[in-house]
Amino acid sequence: MTDCWRLDSFAQTLVLAAEDKRMPRVVYWGAPLPRGCDLAAIAASEARDVTGGMLDANPPLSICPEADRGFPGQPGLALRNAQGRVLRPRLRLSEVEAARDALVLTCADAELGLRYVARMAIDPATHVLTLSTEIESEAPVIVDWLAAPVLPAPQLSDEMIDVAGRWIGEFQLQRTPWSAGIRLREARTGRSGHEHFPGLIVPGRGTSNGAGAAHAFHYGWSGGHRMIAEELPDGRRQVQFGHASATELEPVTRAATGPLLVTYSRAGLNGCATAFQRHIRDRIVQWPDPDRPRPVHYNCWEAIYFDHDVAALKEIATRAAALGAERFVLDDGWFGTRDDDTSSLGDWWVDARKYPDGLAPLIDHVHELNMTFGIWFEPEMINADSDTFRAHPDWALGPVDQIEGRQQRVLDLANEKVRDYLYDRIGAVLRDHRIDYIKWDHNRLLPYPDAAQTRGVYDLLDRLRAAHPTVEIESCASGGGRIDAGILARTHRVWLSDSNDAAERLRMQHDAALFLPAAITGSHVGPRHCHTSGRVHDIRLRAWVAAQRHMGFEMDPRELTEEEAQVLTRVTAWWKSNRDWTMRADIHCLDSADPAITAEAQIAEDGGRFVVFAGRAGTSSQILPRPLCLTGLDPEASYRVEIVNREDLGPLSRGALPLKDGPVELPGAFLMSQGLQLPQAFPDTIWVLEGTRL
Repeated sequence: MTDCWRLDSFAQTLVLAAEDKRMPRVVYWGAPLPRGCDLAAIAASEARDVTGGMLDANPPLSICPEADRGFPGQPGLALRNAQGRVLRPRLRLSEVEAARDALVLTCADAELGLRYVARMAIDPATHVLTLSTEIESEAPVIVDWLAAPVLPAPQLSDEMIDVAGRWIGEFQLQRTPWSAGIRLREARTGRSGHEHFPGLIVPGRGTSNGAGAAHAFHYGWSGGHRMIAEELPDGRRQVQFGHASATELEPVTRAATGPLLVTYSRAGLNGCATAFQRHIRDRIVQWPDPDRPRPVHYNCWEAIYFDHDVAALKEIATRAAALGAERFVLDDGWFGTRDDDTSSLGDWWVDARKYPDGLAPLIDHVHELNMTFGIWFEPEMINADSDTFRAHPDWALGPVDQIEGRQQRVLDLANEKVRDYLYDRIGAVLRDHRIDYIKWDHNRLLPYPDAAQTRGVYDLLDRLRAAHPTVEIESCASGGGRIDAGILARTHRVWLSDSNDAAERLRMQHDAALFLPAAITGSHVGPRHCHTSGRVHDIRLRAWVAAQRHMGFEMDPRELTEEEAQVLTRVTAWWKSNRDWTMRADIHCLDSADPAITAEAQIAEDGGRFVVFAGRAGTSSQILPRPLCLTGLDPEASYRVEIVNREDLGPLSRGALPLKDGPVELPGAFLMSQGLQLPQAFPDTIWVLEGTRL
């Protein structure tokens, strides 16, 4: 007997089947199926032939492939008993809870006293499925590996796209051909990591940003993950996600995965991207005030570093406000006796040497400028040169002789006393001052990965948010080292990278849009002379690249010339006048025919308007720019399109292009098939175009 279940949205259908109460398996995941179709027939049609050199039947690729069933690939569960003996569960379906948009499947092994629960839910508005697994055992077990519900990967795919990177070089897309065996990515640094963003996209053959089929995955756990993309000897493919292996360091009676967000698209990579963008923004992030406009952000780090002077900071705040800033963030260096990065982490009280009258004079000045005030913490870390470490050396995680990172160690947040201390110290700063924003940093790797540490971080964040519900929190980990749906369920903004190099940011933001919405992605106008790359970029490029996401400044505004200040003020005013829709827009990466152009379209929720950012990263191989084709428009509608930054036209553009002289009115079908002829320009420049549906 075959039992079947389905979950549907407008964009996709997921079908599961179970034969004779065995572990269920996914028999279909793709474009929406007709409502009345025979699911048992679909399950039966998924059967494979049997031939020589294999078992007499195909072991099922279930949502938890079982080693004891003869499965030839990576199992979905690896357990040992408390004495270290390998356990091989034989799980049988025991209970099903099925609703319109949710499914809970419970399996059990009575002999081992083991219970396995798979939870699945689909969001009909965002078109994202959320999958998770938990196990319960009567006796303590060692969990070496637990996968979220396992999904098959498509056969009509030649490659997979995952994400690598490094500090100041995050979100580098890697394309790997499918082949026999395992593609394994594992983040074992104790955080999501610059190196291992927990995402995967499996495009179909011929899929581009704007067309074709794609399946996408995003694992929501901040403590390091493991991804397995495996092609079996018989040709079947599976994708598994879970916590980094062997990070439950003690035997447990319960274990659970993080949420695995997945989606399918018939509209290219952008279909997956916009589903994730909407789901992160509208379902994962818990906004203190969803109706509050995203404020223009000013961070003082690259203006002063550790050299805090109240008079200078007041002057900087005054100039930032004049440029359009609405939030002022005091970065590292305000606490303990912190003059460099070698001391005082853990000593979360105001440095009386730098602030003899406390923080109130600076905060009052910022509020008088109609800006809100934010402050930097790095709660999970401690310096050996700190009063806190001298009082509690046992609070540090890892061996005494460990290699330090940035002259610091990690606090053991699995220890309730440590969490209580941090809750009290951070809470006192928030209670005693009018602060509405925290930049929460994480500047070193863990000495070893430990799931209990991540749960401790989550607990501390949850307690602070409950006590201070109006405070927004930014997740920063040396830039983009901890970005995932797990941390975003407790924070409201990510610092994509410590690089403020506008050309590098243009590429990073473009690729990160496959997973992240604009509203949570911080992007700042950096110094004229970039502190991380050494390059010098014009204020126009720096300002417009920052305006692609949640806009901010992170330079010393006293360095700006009068012309630079005018340009930045103008771009900031444009961002403010459009943020009501751009911060909720869908970001579509454009398939540029010219590899020198990195471009995207941000399309309003109602489709009534859009903005295109087309950055020129280099010199084209041909003389003139190739047309830029748009995507995501209504082919039957007409649009008025004009260049926003026409004043940036330079000497390279000598022809009589319609866009240069004023708006053009063109059908959506033309804009998506033939595209727009952009004016010629130098490298490291950007065109910004606005479109309105007529």
